[in-house]
Amino acid sequence: MRKVALVTGGSRGIGFGIVRKLTGEGYRVVAVGTHPLTPDDDRFKSFKAEDFAYVAGSIADHGDRIRIVDETVERFGRIDVLVNNAGVAPKERKDLLEMTEESWDRVIGTNTKGNMFLTQLVARQMLAQPMLEGARKRGTIINVSSCSADVVSVNRGEYCVSKAGVSMLTKLYAADLAGKGILVMEVRPGVIMTDMTSVVKEKYDKLIAGGLFPIGRWGYPEDVANAVAAFASDSFLYSTGNYIDIDGGFHLQSL
Repeated sequence: MRKVALVTGGSRGIGFGIVRKLTGEGYRVVAVGTHPLTPDDDRFKSFKAEDFAYVAGSIADHGDRIRIVDETVERFGRIDVLVNNAGVAPKERKDLLEMTEESWDRVIGTNTKGNMFLTQLVARQMLAQPMLEGARKRGTIINVSSCSADVVSVNRGEYCVSKAGVSMLTKLYAADLAGKGILVMEVRPGVIMTDMTSVVKEKYDKLIAGGLFPIGRWGYPEDVANAVAAFASDSFLYSTGNYIDIDGGFHLQSL
């Protein structure tokens, strides 16, 4: 039996890149997106029906989280890898003194609360299911956070706090699940070329040209997907609770 991966936010951007990478690595993959697929949507037509499924739902919603897990298990029988990639940015970037409670609740509700409680459901499923023959771990949970977990942006503070929360969830679940055979890792993307960053493309084009990033280019979804695939593999069996920056070296401090 092949491993099954559940990827939230899998319909576009980084998430779609992860879905494409993991299917190519031989996983059966369930992608979660907020909107149902339409007949003219051909993004997933290259994936084999026996190896891929799409579930529409919001990880911010309690009932949807339960349904996402239930439909994944119903379709493929198990979950071996969870990639918590789904996330939202503020609809409007506002200074801390102007941020609204509605924006805070929306961003935290998806990025942090949704992550927390979907992980809880999936970890329970991983513990309840039999290990695959020859498996060297019971499961892997990979959180896609952001450089914003550590980098301050005062015009989108709710996003920064939500991603810092994801980083703490990585540590908490890693500590709790290590002895049970489930490893938890984190990927921190920097400036990645997606529809989320398209609205600030001109800004980052100038910053990249000005040398802000040691690796002087935009990041791409496949850069993040490659790291996710490595964590999902058996290459890091003596590590948990760790993160890797996929940011072109942006995290480096220099004088």
